[in-house]
Amino acid sequence: MNTRELQDRIIEMKKKNDVCILAHAYQSQDIWEVADFIGDSFALSKKAAATPQKTIVMSGVRFMAETCKTLSPDKKVILANPVAGCPMAMEMNREDVLKMQEENPGYATVAYINTTAELKTAVNVVVTSSSAVKIIRALPDKNILFIPDPNLGDWVQKQCPEKNFKFYNGGCPTHMRTGSSDVKRMRAAHPDALLLVHPECRPSVVEMADYVGSTTGIMKYAGESDASQFIIGTEASIVQHLQFQYPDKQFYLLSENCVCYNMKMTTLMDVYNAVAGKGGEEIVLPEEVITLSRKPIDRMIQLGG
Repeated sequence: MNTRELQDRIIEMKKKNDVCILAHAYQSQDIWEVADFIGDSFALSKKAAATPQKTIVMSGVRFMAETCKTLSPDKKVILANPVAGCPMAMEMNREDVLKMQEENPGYATVAYINTTAELKTAVNVVVTSSSAVKIIRALPDKNILFIPDPNLGDWVQKQCPEKNFKFYNGGCPTHMRTGSSDVKRMRAAHPDALLLVHPECRPSVVEMADYVGSTTGIMKYAGESDASQFIIGTEASIVQHLQFQYPDKQFYLLSENCVCYNMKMTTLMDVYNAVAGKGGEEIVLPEEVITLSRKPIDRMIQLGG
């Protein structure tokens, strides 16, 4: 069976079994082509909550499936590949947060969406890379504990100088593997290309960028820009997707190390097995975790729209 034949089976099976397929932007092109919705993690969770299907298959990583379950507790949420996790989301647990809060009384705890549902039960508000600046500016609190990514936190801090920040020593391994030397090398090779990077990159990379934003923000910028060449400083699959969407433009990966191996774990056959009801893992969260982790998410929606 070839790729197209398997895709046709998935499309037929998802209609038969009343399944909605979500694909994170970092998934491969063959999975994108069978998905009902594509995007960043929180946007996908909102789509899952609004869709009429009662079964959701998440092609992404575990924390994304947990967020889907939090927003859609009455739906069956399946993670297509049970092994696919997020190293950054596993850097901190709830106990780590409580300890950090104890050591820093009077600070509001702001958690990146890339965290577990259990951790979210201990924080004040959740943010995404696209909403973090707006939400933190809207918070009445001056003192902020920003977890777990200090790189995203540094980018936010520079735009919110009126706030005091403290960070956890974490970060995304994929984005941390790029540095200013990669930027210099790629700019020398492609002097006319614009550099578009994710704020999870190191500050030394972010400072050299022409545009900094979320994954979907990067793709939107590349599509709307009059420029024809771009160096992409985020997960490698985005280069592939941009090549498909804008074949008249040129896209170059900032570093060969910009690969998220957890995102690459999910295959098209994993999606098929999950849709067919013979693969993946159903996400089950305690009712208390769903209730408590929903509160900082609701506050994010309230403050960020």
